[in-house]
Amino acid sequence: MKKFSNKPALTGPSSDPPKRVRIIGGTWRSRLISVIDLPGLRPTTDRIRETLFNWLGQDLTGLRCFDLFAGTGVLGFEAASRGAQAVVLLEKDKKAYANLLANFKLLQSSPVLGFVEILHQDSLEFLSSQPNLSSNLIFIDPPFQEAHLLDKAVIQAGRVCDDAFGGGIYIEFPVSRNLGEIEALLPGWYCGKYLEAGQVKACLFRSRRD
Repeated sequence: MKKFSNKPALTGPSSDPPKRVRIIGGTWRSRLISVIDLPGLRPTTDRIRETLFNWLGQDLTGLRCFDLFAGTGVLGFEAASRGAQAVVLLEKDKKAYANLLANFKLLQSSPVLGFVEILHQDSLEFLSSQPNLSSNLIFIDPPFQEAHLLDKAVIQAGRVCDDAFGGGIYIEFPVSRNLGEIEALLPGWYCGKYLEAGQVKACLFRSRRD
């Protein structure tokens, strides 16, 4: 496991969120996503996303992805931009959901090959209804102040995710939490890639399945 030390650290919770974030790879490379001001909304930074998609490989062709607690949708849109076969973005907040739809409408001026679906739905309810091994890549990044959402989603993700052909379970969590707490929620998985930047810890879990 390698720990990254990023000099431009993430800003703390008191800082204003960015108004727009940029997709960094694929068909939608350099396209901007608008960010609305909502409590707990914390877009994954360019630097962390660049590292994440280096871990995953730049081409996600054939992967089925779930972006839980999508927020700005930048992780799901990034996956779609990089060739994912299907991406489902889930967001319960009405304003955030409307912003996802608006952003996607603008992105469709350059259509991607894969299927993109944006659902106004509770992520935990959605995940619990999914069959075993029905997704290849799951992004989990709920508001940091709602630790119960993270724990419940992580447990379900271990059942739903099949990373045999690539992907995994990507989790962002606050630095106040120990990695061991997250690992304990995912028996049969291990943290294959890890970074810590500012107030964020991030890990890509891989399956121990043969």
